Amino acid sequence: MDGVEENKVFQPEMKTPEIGSKGLKGGALGFLSNVVIGVASTAPGYSLAATLGFVAAAVGLQSPAVLWVAFVPMLFIAAAYYYMNKADPDCGTSFTWVTKAMGPHIGWITGWAIVVADIIVMANLAQIAGLYTFLLFGLQGLANSTLAVTVVGVVWIALMTYICFRGIELSARTQFFLLAAEILTLAIFAVVALIKVFSGNAGAGAVTPELSWINPFSIKSFSALDAGFILAIFIYWGWDSGVAVNEESQNSGRGPGVGALVSTVVLLLIYVIVGVAAQAYGGIGFLVKHQDDVLSSLGTQVFGSPLDKILILAVLSSAAASTQTTILPTARTTLSMARYRAMPDALGRVHQRYLTPHVSTLWMGALSIVWYVGLTLISQNILYDSISALGLMIAFYYGLTGFACAIYYRRQLLKGAKNFLMMGVAPVLGGLILTWAFVQEILNLANPKEAYSGAIFGIGMPLFIGIASLIVGVVLMVWTWYAKPMFFHRRPQVASAEELASGGEMGTGAPGAGTTGGES
Repeated sequence: MDGVEENKVFQPEMKTPEIGSKGLKGGALGFLSNVVIGVASTAPGYSLAATLGFVAAAVGLQSPAVLWVAFVPMLFIAAAYYYMNKADPDCGTSFTWVTKAMGPHIGWITGWAIVVADIIVMANLAQIAGLYTFLLFGLQGLANSTLAVTVVGVVWIALMTYICFRGIELSARTQFFLLAAEILTLAIFAVVALIKVFSGNAGAGAVTPELSWINPFSIKSFSALDAGFILAIFIYWGWDSGVAVNEESQNSGRGPGVGALVSTVVLLLIYVIVGVAAQAYGGIGFLVKHQDDVLSSLGTQVFGSPLDKILILAVLSSAAASTQTTILPTARTTLSMARYRAMPDALGRVHQRYLTPHVSTLWMGALSIVWYVGLTLISQNILYDSISALGLMIAFYYGLTGFACAIYYRRQLLKGAKNFLMMGVAPVLGGLILTWAFVQEILNLANPKEAYSGAIFGIGMPLFIGIASLIVGVVLMVWTWYAKPMFFHRRPQVASAEELASGGEMGTGAPGAGTTGGES
């Protein structure tokens, strides 16, 4: 992508916008924007801060090894996103593609899993944004106040909802700023920490990096690898947000898919480099002791006061950016579902001036606030347990997307080694690994000892929340089936050679669009 094309991202308004089939602003985003949105959505700064200590507790010095091993299934699923987006660059992404390959019922539940996961995580992101806003300014008293943190968290959700409402280009510009601040901060931290380690100016717990740190075979037991892998795999979640804006992107059939692949690689580099630096400077004991926030705890030692605030800024910008990039894909998933008569028609409306799915965006913001405030009022512990249930939804819809790719392209798999490996083997392996992770999460979350709120009906609260979410989804799907049967008359389809070469469509995206037929 050349500089002229990418500069379109920074233009406040295109004079003659291309209006896509759903009314979105086509061609508004360049390739770099796709990558930025994908990386920002994972909240790499916060993800590392909240996860690295727990991974270190499981596998010791091999934490960086686990971080890159967890990247592998995500790369495989990103390949599935690339090829499915090539066939059908629809903003409904996994909902659209699983429907296309595996039928409308599984497709609907896939879309529901995306919506539930995004609403649940918004509560966590808002809480982090509220907390770190006060920590940035040294307001420890307010940071300890649940009311104050909740109020500021709600303000963050409202602000990011407004930015998403106003237009995709404003959203992209905001992401460039937030992600740049986050990555620059993490890079400075890694460089300074490693310089101090190799110069002998780090603390007493410092450890000189070794190649064995990135060797997963150095981990003492499979159970330790298993525990660390389950923790690490979900910190890559979110890169698919860059694909959800495909209908607003240049070269929509290819750019967002390539952006997804690049996003996972960028995340791998961030996680491994910063993970090595943090571990080298603090040592395993320090990371385990400060599991709740490794980076901010290390900041004071690496930079000293007041420069240690920059790591707080990294976590804050990470949570704020991810709040926005969580609203973007959810609003577009529900927009697509509404346009295919799988959700209420109102969610399919697009603002005439801003060319955004304004109704879906506002509903996403409102439901996120209700969920966040509601759970905070009931119990902080239930809020934490709901976040623990996220892994189930993530593994569910990522895994199904991997399987959908191989199923949809099944007639093309034997037409060359590349087709067989990239459309078949890689997506299926990614799907199988995530299915295994899904089962492991069920087993882990069933244990009441793993829950903040204890047990309900004999199982841990996080698993109960996951099961309840699925039951609600099934009930809503049955009601939709009754109220809007047209969508559920669709039959699975299979890719043709022409579609592989030039890209295909599920339908026009207009209300009631699409056929009930298709190849089986």
